[in-house]
Amino acid sequence: MDLSEKKCKPCEGDTPPLNESEITEYKKQIKGDWNVGNKKISKEYKFVNFKHTMDFVNKIAELAEKEGHHPDMQVSYGKVQIELWTHAIDGLSENDFIMAAKIDKL
Repeated sequence: MDLSEKKCKPCEGDTPPLNESEITEYKKQIKGDWNVGNKKISKEYKFVNFKHTMDFVNKIAELAEKEGHHPDMQVSYGKVQIELWTHAIDGLSENDFIMAAKIDKL
């Protein structure tokens, strides 16, 4: 199943973070321009103006509320830096890759 069609599941601290081989497999399922590390994934999106930037940020906020998984976002004129990781486990979970796939579809 495509990651963008999955739903984020609540993640408590009792779930282990993804290991390197799991991260490698999930990385294959998202666009290649995500910066994938062992604890976080990130991406920068660029826009023509502040209005387009904020429209995108608001769509991400709606998605995050719906999924119950919230990225860190740094917003400036014409760009948004997205950072995803699962705080409860201080690492990556499937939810991070689900959100990355869904954000790319916005």
